[in-house]
Amino acid sequence: MKNRIKIDNPSKGRVLASHGRHYMVQPDRGDSLLQCFTHGKRNEITVGDRVSFLTISENQGVIVAIDTRRNLFRRSDRFKSKRFASNVDQLLIVLATEPYFSEDFLGRALIAAEAHQLELVILLNKADLLASLPLARERVAFYSALGYWVVEASITADADCARATLMPLLSQRATLLLGQSGMGKSTLVNLLVPNANTMTLEISSALNSGRHTTTFTRWYELTIGGALIDSPGFQEFGLYYLTEGQLERAFPEFRALLGSCGFYNCHHLNEPRCAILKALAQGHISLTRYALYTQLLNEISQPIKRRTR
Repeated sequence: MKNRIKIDNPSKGRVLASHGRHYMVQPDRGDSLLQCFTHGKRNEITVGDRVSFLTISENQGVIVAIDTRRNLFRRSDRFKSKRFASNVDQLLIVLATEPYFSEDFLGRALIAAEAHQLELVILLNKADLLASLPLARERVAFYSALGYWVVEASITADADCARATLMPLLSQRATLLLGQSGMGKSTLVNLLVPNANTMTLEISSALNSGRHTTTFTRWYELTIGGALIDSPGFQEFGLYYLTEGQLERAFPEFRALLGSCGFYNCHHLNEPRCAILKALAQGHISLTRYALYTQLLNEISQPIKRRTR
C-alpha cells in the first residue's frame, strides 16, 4: 500500500521553501526533499519551521504539526503581513557602495532585529568601487558607533577574501539575508552556497510555482553548520506589528533613558520632562534616528485594515 499514510509514525523535518500551501521539507532522516501540503486552508507555516509530517508517497507528504518557534521574522503594513522565516539566529543586512542604499530601510531592519533580539551584522559590499567607498563608509560609520558590527567585502572582485570574512560569522547560526535589490545578495548566496541555483530551480520546479526563482524565501543548509536564508529583495519594510514598548526598546540609544521620563506612559513626542527629548536637544540622539522613531510610532498607531478585493 504505497500511498497509505503512516498515521502512527510522523517524521520530522524543516521547511526549506513554500509557495501557497505547498512546502518543500527536508526530512531529518534522508537526503531527498519532500513536497508537502496541509489540510484545509491552514497556511501559517513558514520557511524555517520545524514540522511533523506524514509520508503519503515516495516524494510527497502532509504536514500535521508545527514545532514551537523561537521567533518569527516578518514585515507588515496596514493591510497584510509578510513572513520571512522562523527560528532565525541573526540578520545579515547587505548594503553596497553602489547603488545608493536607503537609510530608512536600514534603520527599519535594525529595529526589526532588535525587536526579535537577533544578532546582527551589516555587510558593506562592493568595497572595490573606490570612488563611492568614502561616502558609503561615512554613512555606515554612524551605525558602527551605535554598536552594530560592520564588515566590508567585495564579493565579485575578491570572492576568496569575502568568503573568508563571512564564513566565521555564519557558522552554526541560522542567518537571514536582508537587503534591497541591487546590493549583491544573490551573488553572495552563490558564493557561500555553490549549488544554490540548482537547489532553487529544483524547489521551484517541485512547487510548480511558475515564478522567478528570487521571489520566494529559501533556506540553505551550510556545510560549516548553520543555514543561510535568502529573502526576496524589496524596497519597503513595514513594522506595523510592533507595540510601542517594543519600538522604544529597539533603539539602543533610548534604552538607558527609558523610565527616566516625567510620565510613566511618555510617548517621547511633546511631553514635559521627557528624557528622550532632552537627550535629543543635547545632541546625544540624532535627529535622523528620532525622526525614524516618530515615523514608526505614527505607523503602528494606525488601525490595521483588511485588504479588500
